Amino acid sequence: MPPIPTPDPRPGRDAVRAVVAFGANLGDRAATIRQAAERIARLPLVEDLRLSELHESVAVRLDGPDPDAPAYVNAVAVLTTRLAPQVLLGLLHAIEDEHGRVRAERWGDRTLDLDLIVYGDVVSDDPHVLLPHPRAAERLFVLEPWLSLDPDAEIAGAGRVADLVEALRR
Repeated sequence: MPPIPTPDPRPGRDAVRAVVAFGANLGDRAATIRQAAERIARLPLVEDLRLSELHESVAVRLDGPDPDAPAYVNAVAVLTTRLAPQVLLGLLHAIEDEHGRVRAERWGDRTLDLDLIVYGDVVSDDPHVLLPHPRAAERLFVLEPWLSLDPDAEIAGAGRVADLVEALRR
C-alpha cells in the first residue's frame, strides 16, 4: 500500500478576480493584443480569462490626447488567478518585453502595454504595485471594455464602473 501523501504545509493563495488592460499602437495591434491574452491565459495559476472586444482610441500623452500619434487598440481581460499581484505584474511586464516593448518615453508609443487594473479588492500604494491602477477610473478605453465583460464591476475607492463611464461621457 502506497504511503499517504503529507499535505503541503504552506497554505495556497485564494483565487481572486483580476482585471488587465491592454493597449498597443505600433505594429499589428490587434494580433499583438490577442497573442498577449493567449499568453496570459497560459500562465500558471491563471484561469477563466475573458477578453473584451477590441476598441480603437486616440493616443494620450502626458499633456493630453494626441490625434497625430498612431491610434491605440485597447481591450480588457477579466481573469481568475492565484498568483500574487507582484508576480502577476512581473509576468505582464515579461509578456510586454516578449512583444518588443521599449520603455524609452513615459506614455510614448508602444507595441504592447499591459496594466494591472484591479486585483480583487486589494488597495496598495506600493510604488511597484499601485492598486487599483491610479488612472483607471479616468480612462474610457479601460472602463468601457471592462463594463462590457462585467456590468457590476467596481473600483475600490472610485465606485461602480458603470457610474464612472456615465460621468466621463457627460
